[in-house]
Amino acid sequence: MSKRLLSLDFMRGLIMVFLMLESAGLYEHLNATVEGSWIQIITEQFFHHPWNGLKFWDLIQPGFMFMAGTAMAYSLQRQQMEGVKWVDSFKKVLKRSAWLFFWGVLDYAVRPKGLSFELWDVLTQLSFTTLVAFMIFRWEAKWQLLFSLGLLLLTEILYRYTRVPSFDQPFTDQQNFGNYIDLILMNKINKGGWVAINCIPTAAHTIWGVLAGKLLLSNQTANSKTKQLLIFGFIFLLIGFGMDATITPIIKRIATSSFVFASGGYCLLFLALAYWWIDIKQHKKNLLFFTIVGTNSIFVYLFIEIVGNRWFNVYIQAIGKGSLQVFGFSEHFIGIASALAIFALEWNLCKFLYKKNIFFKI
Repeated sequence: MSKRLLSLDFMRGLIMVFLMLESAGLYEHLNATVEGSWIQIITEQFFHHPWNGLKFWDLIQPGFMFMAGTAMAYSLQRQQMEGVKWVDSFKKVLKRSAWLFFWGVLDYAVRPKGLSFELWDVLTQLSFTTLVAFMIFRWEAKWQLLFSLGLLLLTEILYRYTRVPSFDQPFTDQQNFGNYIDLILMNKINKGGWVAINCIPTAAHTIWGVLAGKLLLSNQTANSKTKQLLIFGFIFLLIGFGMDATITPIIKRIATSSFVFASGGYCLLFLALAYWWIDIKQHKKNLLFFTIVGTNSIFVYLFIEIVGNRWFNVYIQAIGKGSLQVFGFSEHFIGIASALAIFALEWNLCKFLYKKNIFFKI
């Protein structure tokens, strides 16, 4: 049986902690507090880039999908060792993808003006990328890599050479091929520029996560594994930023191929660093803080998106405002304090579930 990859638990937990703090509203209040100062250069990294460019926050979804691929490699290897047939594994993945799709649609379905059908949620995207990564899981690594590159090439072709009137500008917001497909699928275009067919190029993130997981499960030495992760990470970064400077701009909102390469490169580098520091060097201090959240990542995501954003956050913020306003604290101080209180309550909920061995899986 393969040894548990502690760095994977840490990375999933770290991503979920960032998402919990974002959902609680911490970054907005911090950014408003330091507006006009040099510190804002840092706080602005916790928001998506408006279009052409790359900020730290643009790496969260790629990291989420990359980690899903790495976890898949460990899960499927365990199933193979237990003698689970391919068709049974397929049924499990198909069921998981169906639930991911359902919850992803539900996340955006309930609006103040009524019900809505939207396909922009990360879980909806992950339902597709998970299924794609599984279908080619048993291929040789080189063919999996070539397939992922084929998905990026397909993306380039669709955006550049599909000439639909009013949607023939490949890298222009509201006028690209992705927007056209959204009109067909949902009869609407996202005002923020997000498109549903991001699931095609970002499937590469999940596939690369699978390949990274297979590498870490191999019999190669730990140093060799780390070296290969670093090499591919730097290569992908060079390709991504090289494309951005020449032919294809880095745009997270439509997941251009340059964005997928650059963000995938960062994912590989961070996994290499975490693997070296945690699994090789055995630095495990305070790891439980993130593991508690990472082991229930789907539950955490659904809680902050559905319960948190629609009720829990407003309730805690009202308590915070009512309690602190009488002492003359500023609006942003109250906002920061409320956000930290929301995070603390959600983290302790995860801790309770962890101690009770309650893990929500789909």
